[in-house]
Formats: sequence, structure tokens, C-alpha cells
Amino acid sequence: MTVTAERPAQRPRSSARARVDDAALAAEVERLVGPPLDTTPRERLWGWLGPLLVTAVAGLLRFWDLARPHALVFDETYYVRNAWTMLATGIEMSWPADTDKSFVAGDVNVYSSTGDYVVHPPVGKWMIAVGEQLFGVQSSFGWRFSAALVGTLCVLVVARTTRRLLGSTLLGTTAGLLLAVDGLSLVMSRTGILDIFLTFWVLVAFSLLLLDRDWMRRRLAVAAVAARAGAAGPVAWPRLWWRPWRLAAVLALALSCGVKWSGLYFTAAFLLMSVLWDVAARRRAGQPGWWTALLRDGVPAAVIALPTLVVVYTATWAGWFASTTGHLRNWAAENPGQGVQWLPPALRSLWKYHQDMWQFHTTLDSPHAYKSSPWAWMVQGRPTSFYYQGQAQGVTGCGTDSCTEAITSLGNPVVWWTGCLALLVVLFCWALKRDWRAGAVLAGVAAGWLPWFTVGDRTIFQFYAVVFAPFVVMAVVYCFGLMTGPPAPAGAGSPPGGVLTGRRLAGVVVSGCVVVLAVVAASYFWPVWTAELIPYDAWRARMWFASWI
Repeated sequence: MTVTAERPAQRPRSSARARVDDAALAAEVERLVGPPLDTTPRERLWGWLGPLLVTAVAGLLRFWDLARPHALVFDETYYVRNAWTMLATGIEMSWPADTDKSFVAGDVNVYSSTGDYVVHPPVGKWMIAVGEQLFGVQSSFGWRFSAALVGTLCVLVVARTTRRLLGSTLLGTTAGLLLAVDGLSLVMSRTGILDIFLTFWVLVAFSLLLLDRDWMRRRLAVAAVAARAGAAGPVAWPRLWWRPWRLAAVLALALSCGVKWSGLYFTAAFLLMSVLWDVAARRRAGQPGWWTALLRDGVPAAVIALPTLVVVYTATWAGWFASTTGHLRNWAAENPGQGVQWLPPALRSLWKYHQDMWQFHTTLDSPHAYKSSPWAWMVQGRPTSFYYQGQAQGVTGCGTDSCTEAITSLGNPVVWWTGCLALLVVLFCWALKRDWRAGAVLAGVAAGWLPWFTVGDRTIFQFYAVVFAPFVVMAVVYCFGLMTGPPAPAGAGSPPGGVLTGRRLAGVVVSGCVVVLAVVAASYFWPVWTAELIPYDAWRARMWFASWI
């Protein structure tokens, strides 16, 4: 396993292409983008086969007995029922109090004729609604199907993205496996609430920005080679307003914001990261006056990205616009002299709605037994109990007098505790070695974690960490690559048959032990991630700390 930059050595098309030497261009692409990985059919095959295999494992874990328990788990009471009324009416409708049991029993049409005051945008709920449409709202499998599918796809995206980021199929596949057996990601993928959908769109955006980085640098390589070859006339350094991969990433980021507003943190962090990559690329390519790259690349990024974000996000509210009973839908008509007067009435009503949502999110401080400080998220200090049924609820049949079914959003301790150490190493590599890959991983963790330190006493939960769990996994396998190092070059004095020696052998052993322990831990904690019926003593044995109960 080795941390190298993987990029196919594709030849960029450009008018300058005829003026540069093929060998020089290939060398410049490798210098700016990194050494190619998919150089043989075998590498291309395993580049997909490895990630697909761990994705299949993830799918098995996420879809296995997905309908259990047949009950609204934690915040499913909001989002599952919201999704159903969106299918039926186009918007979220309010429900009478204490109707969870009747809903689960099949009485799914007792919602009122009044739009519900919801505090999250519609995209995640529309995604839940897909499963309800396919399998029926009376099926607990149906209302969790989309979460399980998206959670499985997250593993594939992580495996392929890490492969591209670190230049190693083995490291990418390992990252996918670690995410597949992480309990936090598993629980969120088996529950019909919003956070796994936020995670998916954030991951998609990150992957697309990596593709954009390579796309940009290949075009710079043409200009750099032409400049060194002394081409006649001025060198046409690219002014890239058309960035298809970046535009696709912006669409994904807009959809992440359409799931939860916390997608805005990733939008800011990732777009800034992308522009800084451009600045570094122009400097490395030797463009004169590279300091102007902030204007050359930053301005187009802002001019294209910001309106796109606003338009796409607003479009996600199409059901609310089309309704007449949505919450505050007619506010502008009922309050003609209030609000932002220059906006059309529908947008003025939506702006008022968003002001109320902002007020809710910034002042929420209701007591909750599983409220958690972000300081404790990395060490899994206070996981959230999503579901618990025991002797008091008449749970029997486990072979003892006292039986338990539980779902706890507990991350795999091996993955997260190793991740704590890995993030320190990654921070060192970024700060002192200026490794852009370390910076990319840190950007994902920082955008998903640091903003929560600013919310004061607001009620927040540990499961919010699922959105940066993929980047914690990337940090772990990044360190695996550092420990194992590159393979020894063939030649005199090298061990025969690729035998591992010294530090590389130690790194492989340590990395392998972490992966094996993570898989063993997953099998141990599986019952408390999936509401498996077990004796109370077995459940209690898995609650290692009082804060886990």
C-alpha cells in the first residue's frame, strides 16, 4: 500500500497540443496531476472490482432484515410521515398527536389539511419517499429503503474516491471496508432520517471536485509544456470558465443544502479548497503572475457557483411553491407591507419561512437525555439511543427472563479511536509537509465537525458526525499508506518475490490488525446496531461506558 496520486495519463485537447512533444506532455501531466494508476487492464479491473466487493458487503449489512423493528425509530416519526404526505399532496402535512402506533399499524391517512412547519428542506424527505413509493408506506422496509441504498452507495464512492486521492486500489478498497463496518454509518443507513442523504451528496461533491482538479491540471500541462518549448507567440494559459466537473459538484452541494442547511459548511469549505487547488496548480505549472489566479479562477468559480446554488436550492421547494396550504405559503399576501418588498410574493413568503427556520435552529435548547457535545463525537462519548425495548415492554424469546432490542448510533470504536490518532498525523502532514491530500481530508472533517462548536447550548446529537465519518476513514487509510510506504524498487539487493521487510512489513501488519479488529468489533456490536433480540446481559456487556447507556 502506498500513498501516491492516482490519475490516468489522458491527453488534454487543446490548440496548443500540436506544439508540444508527447513525451514532454506526459511528463508534465504526471508532475502536475500525479503518476497514472490505471496503466494495465488488471489495474482497471481491480480498480472497480475491489470497491464493488466491499460495496456488496456494505449492502448486505445495510439491507439485512431492514424492516426490523417495525416501528418509527427516533426521528423517523417526522421524516417518514413527512415523506408520505409529500407523495400524497406535494408538501409536508401536519399530523395529530400520538399517531405513531396507528401509522405503523397501517392508518397512514389521518394527516390534517394544514401544512406542517418543518425545519429542514425537502430533498432528503423526497429521497425517503422514493422507497415508500416503491414498497409502500406501510412497509418499514420501504421507508428505510432509500437510506440503505444511499448508505451502500456511500461505501462505493468512498472506495473509488480514496483510490483516486491516494493512488492505491488497496487503500481505496480498505477505506470502503472500514466505512462498511462502521456502526454510525450502518445505523444511519438503516434509519429513515436525513443525515445519510446529506452524507451522500457531500461525498459526491468531494469526488467530483477531485475530478475537476485533474481536469484543470491537464489543461495547464499543455500550456506549461508549450511555454518551456518556446512556442511562437504568447502562451495561451487557460481561462477556464467552463468547468463541467465543478459545476456538477456545485449541483451536488446544492442538493446537500436541500437536505440540511449544514451542507452550506461543506459548500464553503469545498469551493474554497477547489480554488486554492487552482492557485497551487498555476504556480506549479510556472504561469507568470500566478498570484492572479485568485481572480482568474476564483471569480469564475463564484460567478457560476453562487447563482447555481441559489437556483437549484430554491427549485427543491417546488412542491411548496405549487401548493396553497404549505406552511406560510400565503404569508406575503396576508402581510403585504412586511418582509423583503422587492421579492415576488412567493419568494417573499419563502424568505419569511427561512427566517423562522433560522430562528428555530439557532435557539433550539430543549432538554434531551442524549444531547451530546461535539468534543465527545470523535471518541464516541455519548451515542444516541434510537430504539430500546426491554422486559418492561414485554420483550421475550431470547432464552432468558430478561431480553432486549436496541439500536444505538455507536460508531465502530476501532475505526473512530484509530481515527483520533490518524487525524493528528494528517494535520501534521498538512501543516508541515503541505500535502494537499491531507488538506482535502481535513477540509471534510472540519466542515462537518467544527461548526458545531459554535452553537452554544443548542441541542445537538452525536449522530451528526456521520457526515464526516467518510473523511475519518480516509484519514485512517492515509496513515496506513504512510506506514507501509512505497514498494521497494526492483534491482540488486531487493528481496525476491516482493517479500516485505523492515518498516514496510511492520506497517502492513499494523494496518492489517486494525482492519481485522474493526471487522471483529462490527460483529460484536451488530446486535446493538440492528435491534437484534439478545439477553439483557449481552446488551449490557456491549455498553462499555455509562455514557453509552
